Amino acid sequence: MDENQKHFVLVHGTCHGAWCWYKSIALLRGAGHRVTALDLGASGINSKQVNEIASIWDYAKPLMEFMASIPHDEKVILVGHSYGGLPISLAMERFSQKILIAVFVTAYLPHYSSPPGTLIQEYLKRTSAESLLDNQFTFDNNTENPAITSVMFGPKYMAAKLYQNCKSEDLELAKLLLRPSGMFIEELSKKCRLTEAKFGSVKRVYVVCEEDEVMEEDFQRWMIKSNGPTDGVKLIRGAGHMVMLSKPQELCQCLCEVAE
Repeated sequence: MDENQKHFVLVHGTCHGAWCWYKSIALLRGAGHRVTALDLGASGINSKQVNEIASIWDYAKPLMEFMASIPHDEKVILVGHSYGGLPISLAMERFSQKILIAVFVTAYLPHYSSPPGTLIQEYLKRTSAESLLDNQFTFDNNTENPAITSVMFGPKYMAAKLYQNCKSEDLELAKLLLRPSGMFIEELSKKCRLTEAKFGSVKRVYVVCEEDEVMEEDFQRWMIKSNGPTDGVKLIRGAGHMVMLSKPQELCQCLCEVAE
């Protein structure tokens, strides 16, 4: 492999799949890089259904299997979008020696000092029920304090919050391809799964999306301040949550700069 050629591994967020990276895949390959975009459990064309995904490890299994298959002398650039920040963090902990740098694109950014699930809890505290519009949730059987177990984005929410900066055909494509996703909040809140020695040893860059109406900029900045990346912050102005579809050139320029 040419020393200037990098291998990007792209990990999608909630309800999405590898398909949402199609513009980024073309741009990165056009720039001479290798690209792998993965479908996590019960996502994209993965054959599992959401009720078959019992844990975060079931969800992240395709990523873990791929990372295990990488030769020990190869390093990849791991990119996580939105909820995808949590699976890539688990991969950083398990395969730190195989990761050149991890890029969190308007994503959950955990720290080794607290359980990853605390970020989801903080996000939900900051999010009003009214702003969730027609999203559909399932809950566990705890009658006193039921926890969210899965989510499916509704078309109104997608149009107003996720895809408002995207072309109409990208929104229509998403309406056809989105699938329900597990949240695993309780599991991720029980213990800290990350360590300074492994997860903490991987360089981390955060890509802030200025006009994100899902992970709003103040929440992104709060995570950076609390759990800050070791290798810098990039800002994409005018970018909404689905930045890989609305501003693919700007995102890929960020990724290529990070890779240099």
